[in-house]
Amino acid sequence: MIVREIMNINVTRILIGASLRQAAEVSALSSASDLAVVDEGNNFVGTLSEGDLMRAALPSLSDAMAGGGSLATGYDLIEEKAQEIAGNPIDPIVIRDPITLSPNDPVHKAAALMAAKQIRRLPVVEGGKLVGTVARADICRAVFR
Repeated sequence: MIVREIMNINVTRILIGASLRQAAEVSALSSASDLAVVDEGNNFVGTLSEGDLMRAALPSLSDAMAGGGSLATGYDLIEEKAQEIAGNPIDPIVIRDPITLSPNDPVHKAAALMAAKQIRRLPVVEGGKLVGTVARADICRAVFR
């Protein structure tokens, strides 16, 4: 069995150059924990996770310590920083060289990579273009058919 047979072609994607606010909205509306980042020609650029977005909004340690360390103050600091950077482009935090699969790769390669690297979803790229993704759930569904 090959990746093409189990991949999902309905990929949640975002254009490089989009703002952090746009990425957070796409992630929330789609319930996608990872966004595929593409250019105008659907060329695969990289990935952006909700964890990357959260880390971008975290205050520095010195700011957090100066705030007194309370939970309410910590949330206020995160919200304040997020508002400051919401219009910034996603470009600096995009993971540019993630592990990818080819549609012709064997499914066992995808499973081994995911298990070894503790990855939940991998982009599938062909000729530089994003053509799908494969998630652990896709592999489980395929092998337990």
